[in-house]
Amino acid sequence: MLKVAIILGSTRPGRNGEAVARWVHGLATKRGDAEFELVDLQDFHLPLLDEPNPATQHQYTKPHTQRWSEKIASFDAYVFVTPEYNHGTSGALKNAIDYLYTEWNNKAAGFVSYGSAGGARAVEQLRLVLAELQIATVRAQVMLSLRADFENFKVFKPDPHHEKSVTTLLNQVIAWGGALKTLRQA
Repeated sequence: MLKVAIILGSTRPGRNGEAVARWVHGLATKRGDAEFELVDLQDFHLPLLDEPNPATQHQYTKPHTQRWSEKIASFDAYVFVTPEYNHGTSGALKNAIDYLYTEWNNKAAGFVSYGSAGGARAVEQLRLVLAELQIATVRAQVMLSLRADFENFKVFKPDPHHEKSVTTLLNQVIAWGGALKTLRQA
């Protein structure tokens, strides 16, 4: 069965992303067509990139990198839950992505974003970064507004119409993840 990581891309204290990621995970686990796991960057304690070798060489020297590598390699696809900070994704998420290379190759990804503009600009940047890592990103995405989907910008109360968007996103991630899995097995 396909394994999909829902990656919580913020480590900021008081982050809104935790509620968003748990919501996505809750909706995803109602499905029977894939296994879903919530992966919280905060659990991996990744400092600013401290590996002496480029990730393309796959020669990791740090235990935190090896642990991160094993976790990410175990998945067929990803859903990135990202905030938008200053028109981009979080530094923590970009740093975590940059630690690895081959673990990401020929897999699929989708996005759930949140911010004043729904996190759209963060996702634009992530699409460029992930293309370099040979990740196929799906078209569907879920964009959550800090104004409309969070009470007082903090308490997550998504509009019910977003559930349909999450379903569409997961349908595409699973379809593409399955197709790319056959490529990796070849």
